[in-house]
Amino acid sequence: MDKKDFYFELPHELIAQTPLVDRSASRMMVVNKTIGSIQDHNFTEIIDYLHEGDVLVRNDSRVIPARLIGTKEITNAHVELLLLRQTGDVWECLVGNAKVIKLDTIVSFGDGRLKAKCVKVKDGGLRDFLMIYKGMFYAILDSLGQVPLPPYITEKLADGERYQTVYAKVLGSSAAPTAGLHFTKTIFDQLKAKGVKIVDITLHVGLGTFKPLSEDDVLEHKMHEEYYMMSQETADILNLAKREKRRIISVGTTSTRTLETIIAKYGTFCASSGMTDIYIYPGYEFKAIDALITNFHLPESTLILLVSALAGKDLILSSYQHAIKERYRFFSFGDAMFIY
Repeated sequence: MDKKDFYFELPHELIAQTPLVDRSASRMMVVNKTIGSIQDHNFTEIIDYLHEGDVLVRNDSRVIPARLIGTKEITNAHVELLLLRQTGDVWECLVGNAKVIKLDTIVSFGDGRLKAKCVKVKDGGLRDFLMIYKGMFYAILDSLGQVPLPPYITEKLADGERYQTVYAKVLGSSAAPTAGLHFTKTIFDQLKAKGVKIVDITLHVGLGTFKPLSEDDVLEHKMHEEYYMMSQETADILNLAKREKRRIISVGTTSTRTLETIIAKYGTFCASSGMTDIYIYPGYEFKAIDALITNFHLPESTLILLVSALAGKDLILSSYQHAIKERYRFFSFGDAMFIY
């Protein structure tokens, strides 16, 4: 498979720059992968498509202010870091101008309140940094860091909480699990009243989710590892749903990758945590989920490969052409798609 097979022309004005005033006011395209139908709805109508006994799985990871702008000690060269993955006080980071960062290079932030010493040089602009500070790291990060909005969003975000889901709680993501941005507490209350079970898992969104395809042949792409976690309570609910042949509906591709990782590894859902580099593309046989709530994704991305694996490439590309024709809003702050 060639990545150009998953390319489409998107008018720039359809890239949503700001979130809607009401989270749930977005549109929702409903794609029936069995019969190949495409329908236009509003997101609040998700209530009509979820049924008693369904299990809705959402990613409760919370975005940290992972973008740090500082200066290299001695030379004062501008350095930008994107925090990706934590191991104690060592963070794997994507470096904006990585060529200036060698082993033992020190970068200073906020007049030295936080310093980062390079302890490992990796490929692809990645470096490991030992963070040097006094006090609480996340308190310092809150004061120095910025929410790392995707590069296609050029307008300033007035309220940082709009790049968080209403259920975000576990600190660790470098980007939001954006399919969840459409949900409100009211919608969750309505779903619960209908008998839909809602459970949480965690996947800290990092380079694996948003890194573009690196090779023309999609089979040559290597995913970056991301941390995931599932509780025993969630596992028990999901396993019971499987035994009773009830639907498991994933909120977003990150939840999907977590569920598929665990069931592929253990043959069942279970309390577990670890790193995943699962790569889902057409030909993949889904074992965990029955349906997916997602956004509209970038062309030639691993995310459009995942939804193409679920619904079929031709149907997905047709649905995207329909979305362009009907002026849907695309990407992180854009409209939703429900595939079932």
